[in-house]
Amino acid sequence: MATYTLRLNGRSVSVESWDPNQPLLYALRGPLALHGPKFGCGLGQCGACTVLLDRQATRSCTLPVSRAVGRSITTIEGLGTPQKPDRVQAAFIAEQAAQCGYCTNGMIMVATALLARTPKPTLEQAKTGLAGNLCRCGTHTRILRAVMRASRV
Repeated sequence: MATYTLRLNGRSVSVESWDPNQPLLYALRGPLALHGPKFGCGLGQCGACTVLLDRQATRSCTLPVSRAVGRSITTIEGLGTPQKPDRVQAAFIAEQAAQCGYCTNGMIMVATALLARTPKPTLEQAKTGLAGNLCRCGTHTRILRAVMRASRV
């Protein structure tokens, strides 16, 4: 079995896998016990599994663990803490932007990447930036308010 060393949330971790094409999501949720990234569609279409890979929003359900070696991976657990959430997490809390919460991980991670590229997006830029993430509960209005709030911090 191969061992893959990853730079995860600022620290070096190793994970074993018999399959170099195993999705990074499985390693994150399984042996690494990080449950922020969710399994949604498994096809990279819904965004629930989004992580930051070298600061870019990336679908971990379609990224082979072998392609993550030597790259910086940030999950929602690496952004802030319950006691001190980062600015996007704090904005989502303030705007009550989570209903069922299933999409929240992906929305926060994509918003974080968007705000790193475009610190003061227009509402249209925020809509475009989040367009690839699905929310079945219909909290898009609150999610967009949270992104705009985080851009003002």
